[in-house]
Amino acid sequence: MPSSRPDPQVAANDDGGTAIATTPAAEWWAGVRALLPMLLGVAPFGLIYGVLAVNAGMPAWLACAMSATVFGGASQMILTQLWSAGTPALIVVFTVAMVNLRHALYSATMAPALAHLPRRWKALIAYLLTDEAFAAMTRRLTDTGERLRHRHWFFFGAGISLWTCWQLSTLAGVLVGAQVPRDWPLDFFLPLTFIAIIVPNLKHRAQLAAALVASGLAVACYGMPHKLGIMVAALGGIAAGMILLQRARHARPETTA
Repeated sequence: MPSSRPDPQVAANDDGGTAIATTPAAEWWAGVRALLPMLLGVAPFGLIYGVLAVNAGMPAWLACAMSATVFGGASQMILTQLWSAGTPALIVVFTVAMVNLRHALYSATMAPALAHLPRRWKALIAYLLTDEAFAAMTRRLTDTGERLRHRHWFFFGAGISLWTCWQLSTLAGVLVGAQVPRDWPLDFFLPLTFIAIIVPNLKHRAQLAAALVASGLAVACYGMPHKLGIMVAALGGIAAGMILLQRARHARPETTA
């Protein structure tokens, strides 16, 4: 982490204008500031995960280790449910992998912006890439000029601020979880949290179809053993979204030069 917090300086452009001359420290702090509003939703999410993990019978050290290694709120919540249900390890791994498939899309979007960086930087930013961090990072994918030079420090600042918040909120949830009665319906907060994250982002017909199909299948397949209904719902939602995307592309009139 940079040791200081200088303000961006103003430098002259080749054409006589002015441009922002950034530094690694300034970009790092800009990334932190970009994530601060999102932390208001991340902190309660991590707290609930910690409580649920402890109440599901997971050792406190394992619940915290998962936040440091997996570092994925949705997958950790689902893993906790599968753990409490005694689901076989192979199904747990496959289900969590399905939930995290979206990270492959995030990585593909970020790859061009990271192509020139050393491998250690690529590995660091890939580890810190989450839903909220990706949302902040994409704002800087079109940077040019001086900002482009230190943009990876912005990515680092955004990612590490979210990582720190997630670890601390998980730890707080684990410490509080031992005091929370096991019969409290905290599982009810899980779907509410996901609804709050997903619904504002449903802007296209394909996204809406994917959400509706996945929701319907999740309810219809609720009784499947080992919570396999989650996997069926995920696959069904992806399929529905892809079908509508393909239809929209075929229906779009071709433009001629």
